[in-house]
Amino acid sequence: MIVEPGALLAEINSPDDLKKLSPDQLVQVSQELRQFIIDTVSIYGGHFGASLGVVELSVALHYVFNTPYDQLVWDVGHQAYGHKILTGRRDRFPTNRRYNGMSGFPKRSESEYDAFGVGHSSTSIGAALGMAVASDYKGEFDRQHIAVIGDGAMTAGMAFEALNHAGVEKSNLLVILNDNCMSIDPNVGALKEYLTDITTSRTYNKVRDELWNVLGKLSKFGPNPQQIARKVESAMKATLLKQSNLFEALNFRYFGPVDGHDVQHLATILQDLKSIPGPKLLHCVTVKGKGYALAEKDQTLWHAPGLFDKVTGEIHTKTYEKPQPPKYQDVFGHTIVELAEQNDKIMGVTPAMPSGCSLNIMMKAMPDRAFDVGIAEQHAVTFSAGLATQGLVPFCNIYSSFMQRAYDQVLHDVALQKLHVVFCLDRAGFAGADGPTHHGCYDLAYMRCIPNMVVSAPMNEEELRNLMYTATLPENAGPFSIRYPRGEGVMPEWRKPLKKITVGTGRVVREGEGVAVLSIGHIGNYAVKATQLLVAEGLNPGHYDMRFCKPLDEEMLHSIARRYKAIVTVEDGCLPGGFGAAVLEFLADHGYSLPVKRLGIPDRIVEHGTQDELYKECGFDAAGIAAALREMSGKVAAAAPLETVLL
Repeated sequence: MIVEPGALLAEINSPDDLKKLSPDQLVQVSQELRQFIIDTVSIYGGHFGASLGVVELSVALHYVFNTPYDQLVWDVGHQAYGHKILTGRRDRFPTNRRYNGMSGFPKRSESEYDAFGVGHSSTSIGAALGMAVASDYKGEFDRQHIAVIGDGAMTAGMAFEALNHAGVEKSNLLVILNDNCMSIDPNVGALKEYLTDITTSRTYNKVRDELWNVLGKLSKFGPNPQQIARKVESAMKATLLKQSNLFEALNFRYFGPVDGHDVQHLATILQDLKSIPGPKLLHCVTVKGKGYALAEKDQTLWHAPGLFDKVTGEIHTKTYEKPQPPKYQDVFGHTIVELAEQNDKIMGVTPAMPSGCSLNIMMKAMPDRAFDVGIAEQHAVTFSAGLATQGLVPFCNIYSSFMQRAYDQVLHDVALQKLHVVFCLDRAGFAGADGPTHHGCYDLAYMRCIPNMVVSAPMNEEELRNLMYTATLPENAGPFSIRYPRGEGVMPEWRKPLKKITVGTGRVVREGEGVAVLSIGHIGNYAVKATQLLVAEGLNPGHYDMRFCKPLDEEMLHSIARRYKAIVTVEDGCLPGGFGAAVLEFLADHGYSLPVKRLGIPDRIVEHGTQDELYKECGFDAAGIAAALREMSGKVAAAAPLETVLL
């Protein structure tokens, strides 16, 4: 279905076209841009509310600044749809987040207007500062550097590290704080309260507006009046807010708060800020989901709602006659409450993803035992470690790709001290349409090399529940990681009684002969389908669900190595250092020489697409696993006569 842009938007193929418009036309083009995003996302899906909230800001930025020479960095990228549409990608926008289509996030290889690739939060200020310092070094003093960051992303330590550095560099950097009190879920913490104080101080806003007008008039008479006005403004902020301004304390010139939906005023302000040297921060107050009433009302639901009817607001969901398997995240959410009801030591921790990981279920049932710490993965891990030192058992739920930020804390603050922290790594393996910034490719490898760490992955919902229960037991009082994928499991009837799993033990899915497939995690269900295909062809492969990447079930591996002639390993994780590598190490260490074929995520960047599309691309969907088993069976059969002769 073709989505037709409005009359003005249809003529904009680059920011140069946008600059041809008069200031009075900016309101109309903003309306058309917002409608184009609504029309397209309702049909094709994608992130929604964040980009609607920055439509006017996107228009004003490209209208005022000389992009791509002026460097514009969008934090996270959920908010960058308008930016993409204005920079020559309007006609490709329907392919957004689809296999072989446009990325859902800014991406340097996609467009020269994407100054920095993003996907995880809080990187924009540091990246833009690096660009600004580089411009100073090269003598490009006319070049502007803009970082657009949400108040949710501002809670991460990286953002404050960059602010602290920028304050002493004096480089030409403009930070635009997009303040909507939201990330995916509502923002939490003291910074949110601080920004709320600023935006709701009527006295401050009234005097600030008057001072802004005076500043504009004084600017005609040279720099000295401006210096006087800056001193007055600074004193006014401290007096009326009854505290020093956080950003001013970091040597940033603070401007705002301003209405982030007044596109003409924004353009005027941005034009003024271009002439002010040094680090500056513009505080814009916006509404996530602006212009679509339902998205404004329920901003969490409409962050990425899927396909929907733009007129009625009905979100399209599939209906089934039979009960369907739950999402793994929901199994986690309900099971941690069940465990916590039985064990008062259990706590829940997540960095800003309570709805994404379903810890919100525990937060509602037990608000004093579940914590959203904001976008702060490092703090989430060390906070969990602190809880564990006092005899509690925290479940620290962090997406696999986000856990990479807290790796030092996992090693130093948890593993070295042998603290009882349970890491639940959601979105492990391919994350689907979010693409390479969100794929959880590396956790099996990066957790496996940490001393004292148990590394596990359930094949289904029942195993997830049992691993969670097992991880709470006193005999397992150390670091324990459980990884599971995005999306649904395979068991409609999943609420089984909790059972202990002995750490380091796998299970036999089917005995066979000739070739065995060893799987770990949810991808084992594809191995089941593959073995069924081969059984129908007259072959008899074995299948073993190993469950633990560390410690390995050595007794089972010895038995497999003696019984079978070849092995295929399957994992939804990176091949270097992963589960298959662990099996190879075991075989080598114990003198086995049977052939092994490893299936998993190759040593390259895999782009976005559905999970099934990416499994197929990388050769470990059911058909790919079956092909590998046939290949290894053929090698076994070809080698059989030679073995007979040797015997």
